[in-house]
Amino acid sequence: METFGPEQLRATMVAYRDLLRAHQDRLNRLNVYPVPDGDTGTNMALTLESVVAGLDGTDTAGVQKAVVHGSLMGARGNSGVILSQILKGLAEGLGGGDVGPDRVADALLGASRLADAAVMRPVEGTILTVARDGAKAADGARNGSLVDMLDAASAAAATSLEHTPELLAVLAEAGVVDAGGAGFVLLIDALLHVADDRPLPEAGDDGSLAGLPAVTPEADDAGTGHHAAGDGGRYEVMYFLEAPDDAVEGFKRSWDAIGDSIVVVGGDGLWNCHIHSDDIGGCIEAALDAGGRPRKIRVTDLHQQVADERRNRSKVTTAVVAVGAGEGIDDILRSLGVREVVAGGQSMNPSTAQILDAIEAAAAEGVIVLPNNKNVVPVAEQAVLLASRPAQVVPTRSVAEGLASLLDYDPDAGVDANHAAMVEAAKRVAWGEVTRAVRDAAGTPAGAVHEGDWLGLDHGVIAVVDADLAGAACGLLDRLVADRHEVVTVIEGDGSAPEVTTRLHEWLAKHRPDAAVDVHHGGQPLAAYLFSAE
Repeated sequence: METFGPEQLRATMVAYRDLLRAHQDRLNRLNVYPVPDGDTGTNMALTLESVVAGLDGTDTAGVQKAVVHGSLMGARGNSGVILSQILKGLAEGLGGGDVGPDRVADALLGASRLADAAVMRPVEGTILTVARDGAKAADGARNGSLVDMLDAASAAAATSLEHTPELLAVLAEAGVVDAGGAGFVLLIDALLHVADDRPLPEAGDDGSLAGLPAVTPEADDAGTGHHAAGDGGRYEVMYFLEAPDDAVEGFKRSWDAIGDSIVVVGGDGLWNCHIHSDDIGGCIEAALDAGGRPRKIRVTDLHQQVADERRNRSKVTTAVVAVGAGEGIDDILRSLGVREVVAGGQSMNPSTAQILDAIEAAAAEGVIVLPNNKNVVPVAEQAVLLASRPAQVVPTRSVAEGLASLLDYDPDAGVDANHAAMVEAAKRVAWGEVTRAVRDAAGTPAGAVHEGDWLGLDHGVIAVVDADLAGAACGLLDRLVADRHEVVTVIEGDGSAPEVTTRLHEWLAKHRPDAAVDVHHGGQPLAAYLFSAE
């Protein structure tokens, strides 16, 4: 291939997503900087999931914009935000038409410069170094063929990655290369796959990247939190900031006084902001002081994340793989013992390959899969047929059924015993959701539906229609929650509101006073509320 255009960029993003999925666990185990949080691979993979989702249905003219927008809006963690700038620079540098090796080299140089500019305190020996060295080599080979130029970038990036421990003491102490840098090398692999039909590098049996040193037990301990080094604070705070562009420099100075690992990217009034700090309140107040509005605030306790990672790496008899539907729901699933969470939710159903990868990644003799969506059940059943270890599907049709089944999960019991117990537990829960109608419909079980109405779904069937969210939610609770139920779980999603949640508390206190109410923020798209009663 001598030129590279929008469709090749699209194919590169898909290949890169697949590579990050396959090597996610290895990248997580390498991660020790800037804190040993062990989630670099996960964050990079989720960032690419957002990019590819944005490309779905996009025509050729919209590929560049979709890559830029998807990477900004889907960036997760420090590594994901930096990666979003690399992808932005690559997409903008390539432009909207077919270009030759010189423009591709320029795009890689632009990607490196944007990544450097995004980090408030750049550190050598990280993805920034590897991306810069790869781009410089591409620049030096711009007069050759496209494939020769990419080969030069690939060789230089791989060499740079090998030398990262010489530049960053925490890597040398742990005996690993930089995780983000390793993720960048995979981007060049994806470019070569598209440009020259090169096979994508496979993860080894131990989860290692081809050509990289294996992670020793000592290094693995470092990568999962035993390493004491690392800058920054206990909490990772991320949010989107709506603020005037000229206020952002002052905002970053405020953050500089209270944290580390600061990355702020975006423009035109919308910024994706990341920091590690001990002062959660101060991180949010800085946005208000800048005259901005923070939204979609996410806070991760890195210490707890490390503890969870260590627990997840201990082998059990039976592990659980579950399909999630929002960051809050993913956290709840993990708190109940789920080892591997696959991104999912309405209109975001995972593939057989994604579920199979999660099954193979679980450190267990056998695996239970919770699809948590009726449309995912057949996909999960296909995945377990292809698995290399015993695996069974508990056919959960909703997150509520999945959570209920986990209450009877025993990691020390076998797959068959867990399957039987969890299937019965899922049957005992009454569940429903509140969502909004996107079009008119006639003849539903609850009568006519108009666009914008709130719908209460009882076990997936429209049972309540109301123009008011609180009315629909209370009507659904009246159907779902019986006097015998002891616990009602309310999971807030997109479209929920504090005043409506308060109304639900009041309704339950009046009409089902014997039931305890447990409220969680799930962050699931499309469903304002998920309910379960047990």
